[in-house]
Amino acid sequence: MTPARATSPASFFSAIDQAPMTWRHYALWLAASGGAFLDGFSVVALGLSLPLLKHEFSLSPLLIGLMGSALVLGAAASAWLGGVLADRFGRKRVLMFDMALIALAAALAAFAPHPWLLVPAQLLTGMGVGADFPTSASYVSEMMPRATRSRMTVATIAMQSVGMLAAALAGIAITRIDPETSDWRLLLGAVGALAVAFLFARMWAPESVRWLAAKGRIDAARALLAQLSRAFHEKPPSTSAQHALAERPIVPAPPSKSHGAGLGTLFGARFRAQTLLVSLPWMLMDVATYGVGLFTPVILGALHFGGAGAGPIAAEFADAKGSALVDLFLLVGFLVSLWAVPALGRIPMQIGGFFGMAVGMALLLFAVVASDGASAHMGFIIAGFVLFNFSMNVGPNATTFILAPALFPTAVRASASGFAAGAAKVGATFGTFVAPQLQAAWGLDGVVALMTLVSLAGLVATAFFAHAVNEEGALEED
Repeated sequence: MTPARATSPASFFSAIDQAPMTWRHYALWLAASGGAFLDGFSVVALGLSLPLLKHEFSLSPLLIGLMGSALVLGAAASAWLGGVLADRFGRKRVLMFDMALIALAAALAAFAPHPWLLVPAQLLTGMGVGADFPTSASYVSEMMPRATRSRMTVATIAMQSVGMLAAALAGIAITRIDPETSDWRLLLGAVGALAVAFLFARMWAPESVRWLAAKGRIDAARALLAQLSRAFHEKPPSTSAQHALAERPIVPAPPSKSHGAGLGTLFGARFRAQTLLVSLPWMLMDVATYGVGLFTPVILGALHFGGAGAGPIAAEFADAKGSALVDLFLLVGFLVSLWAVPALGRIPMQIGGFFGMAVGMALLLFAVVASDGASAHMGFIIAGFVLFNFSMNVGPNATTFILAPALFPTAVRASASGFAAGAAKVGATFGTFVAPQLQAAWGLDGVVALMTLVSLAGLVATAFFAHAVNEEGALEED
């Protein structure tokens, strides 16, 4: 009997890279994309709830800022930890835990007797979303074949915009069917219902093949790879995949570095440039993303999008329609990015996206500071929002999400992605907390001017560290 030959991790991962794309892969992607979907849904749901909360409870700017910042502060606090835990205990366990946490937080928010309870509820929601970002990014990048890896990872973060649009449509439906100031409870409770649905889907999903192999669980990884290759019998495994599956790989368990990466590793000589490339532009982008996204209904309301003299429910309905209009272009941007990012490259699309974001905010700034009033320049307002949202999602909101999983090896991939996501949420915390304070102190022009500047800063940071990028579709392994 011929002895089994040893297979290196690189050749084993090559079998994953060359595996055919099946419907099973798409199902796994859909289950993993729940965190990005709920991130977008929860932001817009809270944004649509704020006008109703203000009418029912007379909220102060401080409490509004705390609600919004708690959502992203929780994500900032948990993103790196979620990545470290995913590297140590597995992708699936963290993916299930964060959905359960979001469901619990949404229940607390929906039944909150006092608005101050929404602060811890949003904090817990943010923690669930933050832990999900690096874990889902790593899971999707590790489970997809190389030919579709970039596109499917972009599609994961694209679900953020689907969630935003879904929340805006939910706001329209709720305010039409049940026009009450308490409709904010239904909007926030919907987050929990969706989290439960994604939790059940993730119970069915398997563990990451690459994580199993990196932890030395080669037999389980080999069996799972064979299962995925046979799924739905769409295509037979490739010749090289059959060869790898037929072998009995003997790979020693990795050393303790597989338990996650600390700051010393991420900012050491080997990974410093990659760490700054994946974290700094994402942090700057999220200042603008959350500052504009969370307060889009507030900004539209302040600009009288719904018309003067409207009651709170009518105004909420109009603002929800306005939010749905501008959020639609978030989705359009992501749909374009599914082609543009793999075809044109991550760095060019990130730089171009930041430039478009800055131009969009400049158009909005012109309308805000115009001497004849913002309502006279509604075309510039809508064009500014549309260009900002489209440029953000065709560029940096897609590329920042997919860079970290591609530039770091399996042993520290989720930890690095978690650090980048955590840095982004620090920027988001700043944007959501400062935006209402700037609006109260300096007006909307102060908010929009800040978003213009940070968009330009993201462009500069991306260009400066662009040398650290690797080949499109490739994953670092060693």
